[in-house]
Amino acid sequence: MSLSIGEATNLGFGQYSPALLQSRVDSCREIYERNRHRVYSLAFWMVDNELVAEELMIQTFSRAFAANHEPSDEDVDRALIAELREYVDFKPRSLQCAPAARIVSVRQNTRRVDLERALIQLPATEKMIFLMHDVERYDHARIASLLGINEQNSCEGLHQARLRIRELLAK
Repeated sequence: MSLSIGEATNLGFGQYSPALLQSRVDSCREIYERNRHRVYSLAFWMVDNELVAEELMIQTFSRAFAANHEPSDEDVDRALIAELREYVDFKPRSLQCAPAARIVSVRQNTRRVDLERALIQLPATEKMIFLMHDVERYDHARIASLLGINEQNSCEGLHQARLRIRELLAK
């Protein structure tokens, strides 16, 4: 519904300002563009489905902009975690890999598809910790804050995720 200047003034919106509206649109677009690749990527890796990841991205930005007219990157991340909780059960960390009995070099002969398959097999919490830290470069304090765990659990979860990926790649 579009309003004329007179109608907007009569409704108590004050003076209609196209420049102000354009500024708001530009701000929203900039926030969206700055975050959309990260949000989609994390959503995709967590649900392993492109269509669901697209829907999660839309819901994430809807939630973030509903809560704050100029959400920060962390606000967007919190909205993503809230949306992901509808699809993924973030249980307490569950991986307990044994210490390595021998050193296996998986760097030289690892194919991307093998790494992707290994990543998908991780439990949700460890997968999210791994993605946030090793892929998106979040620090452990930010990961802990977003997932509602302490920093020590974040560090341990990352270590266990790396061990499990190494085990899966060595097979």
